Amino acid sequence: MTAAVFNHEGPWTEEEYLALGETQQRVELFDGSLHVTPAPTPRHQNISGELRAALRAPVREAGLHVLEAVNVRLRPGRIPIPDLVITGPIDFDELNVEAGDVRLVCEIISPSNASTDKVLKMHYYAAAGIEWYLLVEQDSGTMHLYRRRGGHYTEQSVTRPGDLLVLTEPVKATIRPEDLVP
Repeated sequence: MTAAVFNHEGPWTEEEYLALGETQQRVELFDGSLHVTPAPTPRHQNISGELRAALRAPVREAGLHVLEAVNVRLRPGRIPIPDLVITGPIDFDELNVEAGDVRLVCEIISPSNASTDKVLKMHYYAAAGIEWYLLVEQDSGTMHLYRRRGGHYTEQSVTRPGDLLVLTEPVKATIRPEDLVP
């Protein structure tokens, strides 16, 4: 992948991006530019796995799916890889999950790219019409739940250790921050 990335000239098309295939790094496409980040830390992966495990049964009961680190096509040329998504029915053999199929998107805030999760991706997810956005802090497991209002998100709740996040949409679930962190 390195040679393909560094020898590329001009903006990246969606087709060129998808032709990279699976990579060791997380490679996202934002309006012709690639955003490359190293593999997540073990702490990050633990939080993602615990959150997926906590959501698995409620998501199945609702007839939905919970997936980690999949391509989400927000619009042509804009494909981030969120840490976790809850979707409606999808084609599991497609390269991308379409934004219209995503009910909730979750990012686990990494110190190296906090502004990407808190500003850039938040804006892009809202613009794509994804109703719910969950941000999780790595150090404490504190969860910030946002709901889309028009073209932006408004914070619905902040759940700190000792508290309980109670989701009523898109699934009914309860999650304790301290259950997410190692």
